[in-house]
Amino acid sequence: MKEHLTDHLCLIHADITIGVIRDGDRSLCINVGDGAALPQVEGTVEGILFTHHHRMVACGAHELVAAGAVTYVPAEERQWFENPQSFWDDPQYRYGLFNLHPHHQMLAEGFRVDHALTEGDTIEWGPARITVIATPGHTDGALTYLVEVDGRRVAFTGDLIYAPGQVYELYSMQKGNEFVCDYHGFLGTREQTVASLRKVQAAGVETLVPAHGVVMPDPAAAIDALEAQLKTCYDDYAAISALRWYFPQMFPTYLDGPHVMPIRKGQAPPSFLRNVSTTWAIISESGAAFIMDCWNADVIAEIQRWRDAGEITSVEGLWITHYHYDHTEGIPEFKRVFGGPVIADPAVAQIAANPLAWRLTCNTANTIPVDHWTAHGERWQWREFTMTAYHFPGQTLYHDALLVEGRGLRMLFVGDSFTPAGIDDYCAHNRNFLGAGVGFDRCLALVEELKPDMLFNPHVDVAFDFTPEEIACMRANLAKREKSFGALFPWDHPNYGMDDCWVYCTPYEQHLAPGAIFHLDVMVTNHSTVPHNAAVRAALPRAWGGGHSHETTAIIPPKTVARLPIHVTLPYDAKPGRFAIPVDLRYDELTLPQINEAVVEIR
Repeated sequence: MKEHLTDHLCLIHADITIGVIRDGDRSLCINVGDGAALPQVEGTVEGILFTHHHRMVACGAHELVAAGAVTYVPAEERQWFENPQSFWDDPQYRYGLFNLHPHHQMLAEGFRVDHALTEGDTIEWGPARITVIATPGHTDGALTYLVEVDGRRVAFTGDLIYAPGQVYELYSMQKGNEFVCDYHGFLGTREQTVASLRKVQAAGVETLVPAHGVVMPDPAAAIDALEAQLKTCYDDYAAISALRWYFPQMFPTYLDGPHVMPIRKGQAPPSFLRNVSTTWAIISESGAAFIMDCWNADVIAEIQRWRDAGEITSVEGLWITHYHYDHTEGIPEFKRVFGGPVIADPAVAQIAANPLAWRLTCNTANTIPVDHWTAHGERWQWREFTMTAYHFPGQTLYHDALLVEGRGLRMLFVGDSFTPAGIDDYCAHNRNFLGAGVGFDRCLALVEELKPDMLFNPHVDVAFDFTPEEIACMRANLAKREKSFGALFPWDHPNYGMDDCWVYCTPYEQHLAPGAIFHLDVMVTNHSTVPHNAAVRAALPRAWGGGHSHETTAIIPPKTVARLPIHVTLPYDAKPGRFAIPVDLRYDELTLPQINEAVVEIR
């Protein structure tokens, strides 16, 4: 759909909103999306301005650039336009992933950059004057373009804001500060985002035009509404955040008071437990040890010291609480030294056993065979202790908990899901779902049901518990959040805006030979209460001839995950290298080009 703002400025509303400045038979575009709407542009596209490097706003530019269109990009993000392959080839952007900028919404293939723009640059083009404003928030180097034409002042703000009081998603806002890295920085760019928008407002703009979203004719009201909504959401988050235990200096106004949950005091763990690094060890009366998690060689050396000193007699198993590398990296060596079995819930075991198939924050590249995949509620006896395994989607969706009963105690080992300050949902990339019966609400309901005497977190060297009133407080907070975060996004459920992987590819990475068949499943989570029609296809590299794979469709019932398969035969003359393969999604009437990706390495 085309909307004319002035005689020389129009908008094309498609997968994104494209700005078009016209001068006779030539045009200058602001962002291009997947390019499908470009035939609506009148005249020759002589140039393209990009607000930021995410492929959703830029993936359709290649043919225009090849035809000679002049490109203008943020100087701070120039590398990600010219050479995104450096991202796909760099291991720091594949495993570990506790620093989440740049985001993986990276172009699969780069293109020529003609002009790299910074704050204060101006472009005189036909009847328009364009002023560049640095507006970090959605990405670190994002720019806003203030277009003055025909007596109007219109700001193209990229994905800084979606609508009055709304943003498109918040996982791009995960950002660290002077206290923490990106991994702990939930809503970390909220203040930067508002400050960037205030700078745009101060430039005297009349209209805000986002890449995703609605045209806003009252910038001040739109920004006021967003600032207020971000504060509401952050207040709800911080009131019960586990991070208050680790980094109280980050939360000076959220440590006590009528609107926050009090931080519990820890208590001494029983004498038969030991904590080292991110490991808890249970020592039985026989001297045998059962271990939970193993980060590195230092942990292994300490357990060996216990054995050599006669403090334990043997090691008889290891339980993995969740897949994060600071809990799993040392397990292959642990198993070589002490033997097995290694035990975990299937949600954890599937990642540990095949890390190549996943792109998740804090994952390890080490393959960790799991000897026993437990069922939810499965019980077994180890020495004098009864153990019961549970799926426990708290800190991550891929998490479990272990109830240990013995010596007169009921002890629940909850991995990183809780601290004495509350719930551990400070990383939006961990897939923390909101809603009754899912995510932390499910975990708290289980704690309520099991009534453990003590909870244990591998990063917390004391035992702790929650009162029934505190559990009720946390569950009420989560229910409130479903509404407050629901208001922050344009989606019909907040999990779409909070879940970076509501569409993901599995296996994420494959190593194949030329001519092989590339099998890929696109997993689509319907977070809604109504069914949705989904269609997916893969965008193929230009080196393979370009174009798209076949399309796979499905009707996805509410609150379920659908598996949509794609098959591609690789060219027999494909050259070695790593190739990002983005996938497009149609979700009812919504077009979401290149929403996620898989990686193929040809050897």
